[in-house]
Amino acid sequence: MDAMSQLLSGLSAHGAFVLRCSLRSPWAMRIEDEAPISVVAPVRGHAHICPDGADPVLLNAGDVAVVRGPRHYRVADEVDSVPQVLIRPGQVCIDLAGRDTPPMSEVGVRTWGNAADGDTLLLDGTYESQTSVGHRLLRNLPELVVAPREHVPGALVDYLGVQMALDEPGQEAVLDRLLDLVLVAVLRWWFAEQAGDGANWYRAHADPVVGRALGLMQGDPAAPWTVASLAARSGLSRAAFARRFTELVGEPPMTFLTTWRLTVAADLLTEPGMTVSAVARRVGYSTPFAFSTAFKRLHEVSPQHYRDRQGIA
Repeated sequence: MDAMSQLLSGLSAHGAFVLRCSLRSPWAMRIEDEAPISVVAPVRGHAHICPDGADPVLLNAGDVAVVRGPRHYRVADEVDSVPQVLIRPGQVCIDLAGRDTPPMSEVGVRTWGNAADGDTLLLDGTYESQTSVGHRLLRNLPELVVAPREHVPGALVDYLGVQMALDEPGQEAVLDRLLDLVLVAVLRWWFAEQAGDGANWYRAHADPVVGRALGLMQGDPAAPWTVASLAARSGLSRAAFARRFTELVGEPPMTFLTTWRLTVAADLLTEPGMTVSAVARRVGYSTPFAFSTAFKRLHEVSPQHYRDRQGIA
């Protein structure tokens, strides 16, 4: 499996929240849903995304934005437009509109807004569960990625919009898969754009020495890897390998391996039926106690507490 596939393998929408927003100016929405990832795409008109404490970003028709939570933000026709609605976790909608402002309401199948024929049509797809995204992906993303329309297949975004307005058998599965495809298209472009920017996993995977070592550790995290064994597999001395790895990845080999094991462990813990002991073995820890200690050091909660928090039986 190549580097990009490894990173995106945990991405799978399950009953994602998808909605078309038909909006007539002036309009604005305050988003405090704290979702792991949301996809925002105007197919008609434009929108500004205004993250708290950061500069606003303009989206034109065809652009696609990926917003990583939990930071709050506004989506609006203009930067200074006053929010008419507040969206809280669970997509709870709180009306903020004044007496003379058209309220937001349903105006069609999976279509919501202040006008059935608004000058702006905005697609929103929200991954409400972190287990649908995966820690490996989230830890590599900034809080906002905007892909210009020339880098995302317009036909794919348009088709997602068409399917949002339908209510047919299997529609939820269709929408989940289409949302995944749109998100993957944006992220493939963004990671490729970052490939030459300093120490990062993407650039490191392209290196014949470090890329091989990364593939070995990521492909078999339970193996008893050491700097010496990885260096031997790469054909370099221990010191030369460690220096090259740290330069490209941004951290020493064993630090990367520990973080990788515990990141994989977090994903495994979300799978029904996986015990803490089983996960410990899958990621290379000889005892549940050693695994729990390391997991809590990175994730700040015990593995069992983490499972309980995710609602996994």
